[in-house]
Amino acid sequence: MAALEAATDTIAAISTPPGRGGIGIVRLSGPQSMAIGSQLVNLHQPLEHARARVADVLDAEDAEAAHGESTRIDEAVVTFFAAPNSYTAEDLVEIAAHGSPVVLEALLRRALVLGARLAEPGEFTQRAFLAGRLDLTQAEAVRDLIDAQTLTQARQAASQMGGALSSRVAPLKQSLVELIALLEAGIDFAEDDLDVTPKAEIARRIDKLTPPLAALEASFARGRIVHDGLTLAIVGRPNVGKSSLFNRLVERDRAIVTASPGTTRDLVTERISLGGIPIELVDTAGFREGAHEALEEVEQLGIRRSHEALADAAIVLVVLDATQPLNAEDRRLVAAVEGRAAIVILNKHDLVRSETDPACIGEPVIAGFTTLSTSALTGEGIAGLRERILTLATGGAAAEPGLLTNLRQHQAVATALGALADAAKANAGGIPHEMILLDLYRALWALDSLTGQTTPDDILNLIFSTFCIGK
Repeated sequence: MAALEAATDTIAAISTPPGRGGIGIVRLSGPQSMAIGSQLVNLHQPLEHARARVADVLDAEDAEAAHGESTRIDEAVVTFFAAPNSYTAEDLVEIAAHGSPVVLEALLRRALVLGARLAEPGEFTQRAFLAGRLDLTQAEAVRDLIDAQTLTQARQAASQMGGALSSRVAPLKQSLVELIALLEAGIDFAEDDLDVTPKAEIARRIDKLTPPLAALEASFARGRIVHDGLTLAIVGRPNVGKSSLFNRLVERDRAIVTASPGTTRDLVTERISLGGIPIELVDTAGFREGAHEALEEVEQLGIRRSHEALADAAIVLVVLDATQPLNAEDRRLVAAVEGRAAIVILNKHDLVRSETDPACIGEPVIAGFTTLSTSALTGEGIAGLRERILTLATGGAAAEPGLLTNLRQHQAVATALGALADAAKANAGGIPHEMILLDLYRALWALDSLTGQTTPDDILNLIFSTFCIGK
């Protein structure tokens, strides 16, 4: 990654995805971007800040070979943004041509010949961060918006880009700074008879900071799920309707369904969006009773993978046949998910003759689990199942602005909370203010690292290296 101090070079990159498209953009940023950009095209009018200009893309290589004038190979719209009123706070030029990879690569190669340097991953956004245009949570949100797979993810990223998380952190940092200043003043001016801050006042101020920080830490439960999604495994004995239920949740015939037990021999996966949360559904091979050695090798492998999917999934749907009594395999599966996020499904409810049918297992015999009656054939209970999955996925946490969305952010807030707890304990024990300040500064540095003020260079490099080139 380029040096973190103010950049003096000009960078260039193709800022649209690889492949053909209606439009493709080559972006330049740095002190020479206007001069280089003007040589890449034949402008119909001079560049002016925030004004789009029509231009011809010239075949410079053909002109050099023929020692004549360049021929036009495309047309483009060129926009210039003068520093500091650009994304990077530097002079910035964007050349929007037709999305032919050949033309875009020719423009980029020519820009490099004229003195630009190929941008590294995330370098445009890194320059925006270093220039103070974005804080670190907003910079991370740029990457999240690019990577968004659902509208909910895009909304959350856009909220973070707008400073929602920074707005939650800023007043907490201000209150913490005020407390630090109060204690520092009491130490520095003790000989001037400045009143020493009483223990009760220090405790009151720390107690006031803790609940909003704890609420912010708790937001990670939902923010992480919206950001990363989760895996949901559908397990059960053969022929209980797992694949039919899988198809209902996917809303298309993704898994093969037959009346013969054991149709599904391997894991079948599909990614869906439920309430805006990405969920990877896994349909598993049926768990059979009897001697393992008696099963075909392919079915043994399928069952082994089913056990792995059961162990790895964040949420498990245990599917039972509502027309049959529980057997030993059913009970083993239910026991295997005890204490986990799991839902027991009583499927084929449309075939139950009556609630008093002795074969029906719909009575509450499965203590400690939410049981839902469904019919994958008719769709009965599927809407309720989706709601229950969403509740388990989010832990019941409501959507709110300014969520923590990644582990780095969560660790920063957790560190701040731990430091405040240590400061409160030291204060209660009558520890000198100099020692309490060490804990308070630790909390402040943790919150600073959340938004980027005190984040080490190696962490910054790691964060921005995960961006795509051209952003």
